[in-house]
Amino acid sequence: MFGIADDGELIAKALGGSQRAWLSLVRRHEKRVYNLAYRMTGNRQDALDLMQEAFLAVYRNLPNYRAEGVFAAWLLRIVANRAVDFLRRRRGNPLHRAAEVDEEHVATESSHDSAEQDSLRATLLRLMAGLSNEQRMVVELKFFQHLTFDEIGKHLGIPENTAKTRLYTALQHLRGHEELKHAL
Repeated sequence: MFGIADDGELIAKALGGSQRAWLSLVRRHEKRVYNLAYRMTGNRQDALDLMQEAFLAVYRNLPNYRAEGVFAAWLLRIVANRAVDFLRRRRGNPLHRAAEVDEEHVATESSHDSAEQDSLRATLLRLMAGLSNEQRMVVELKFFQHLTFDEIGKHLGIPENTAKTRLYTALQHLRGHEELKHAL
């Protein structure tokens, strides 16, 4: 019923109390949210927990959404902020290993990916775990969410040049690994 509705219509109906509209909105964006969460945490269970936490935050804050921009950008900003908070909490918790990566499961955005791409994606996730949270977020936003440096700066609340510096520092770190030399 809501399959053809745009995000604005679904938001209006969800704010009016329609659970079906809210679920349609979640289904529309859940893969993108999960992929962002997975790339940030490197772990399937953590990504699911983070995704749930993010959608709860979106639900609670939906009345504050001002429709001045694209809903997906607002949603991903909430997910990104929750991811940074999650990674900070995890770093302070000795039960979590910082470089933990679930290599058995790699979130793919296309079912047509080759085994080589899956392997490269798993390697990239493992190596991204070695980046700082700030660098990982910039890599995520630039290469996976396809934002410009200006958008990244606004998204993270940092100057555009800081976003560039973080990305180039992260790329230098990643280029130092033999497994990725042909990809970068």
